[in-house]
Amino acid sequence: MTGVRIEALLPEHAEQVLGIYQSGIDEGNATFETKAPEWAAFDKTKLPGHRFVALDDDGRVLGWVAASAVSDRCAYAGVVEHSIYVHPEARGRGVARGLLDALIASTETAGIWTIQSGVFPENTASLAVHARAGFRVIGTRERIGRHHGAWRDVVLLERRSPLID
Repeated sequence: MTGVRIEALLPEHAEQVLGIYQSGIDEGNATFETKAPEWAAFDKTKLPGHRFVALDDDGRVLGWVAASAVSDRCAYAGVVEHSIYVHPEARGRGVARGLLDALIASTETAGIWTIQSGVFPENTASLAVHARAGFRVIGTRERIGRHHGAWRDVVLLERRSPLID
């Protein structure tokens, strides 16, 4: 991952982060969402200590990862759901893996034992990078939602930390 650095996702990255998010939405295999949220809504739902950007040498955002709590119930305090998006021109350079590694490190340091996500089965690149980062498929939610008029399945992924007992 030469020429790429991972840093905290900050408000000054907002425009580029949301632009990358919208690109993923527009491609059709990243999310059920149809429009990236405003920064205030995005910022409100993402855990501050568990969001990162990958930057090139010029400070351009190449991708981002962020986690959200899955529940406010104390039994689920160690479980988060994450989203990860990489700019189309930055794919295949290890950006997603670098971002996942940063997220795994931050969550384990915080005592979080499970990172989960849902991925469309057509998003084979995302499934592959998650597998390489230690995520496992725990099932498929079939026909869980409509997306542009068609039923879509979602593959459920999780990574359990071997460090948290």
